[in-house]
Amino acid sequence: MPRDLIKLVCTSCGEENYHTTKNKKTHPDKVELEKYCSRERKYTLHKEKK
Repeated sequence: MPRDLIKLVCTSCGEENYHTTKNKKTHPDKVELEKYCSRERKYTLHKEKK
């Protein structure tokens, strides 16, 4: 199964807010998304953590 579980970490506070899956075969690069951070109470950039 090519889909792997990943964690999304807030770049400003470092909190692991979201868990999701991605297909590593079609998207080998790291995921970067604008998601809501509950600690900062605003939308911030979240990057994939290994």
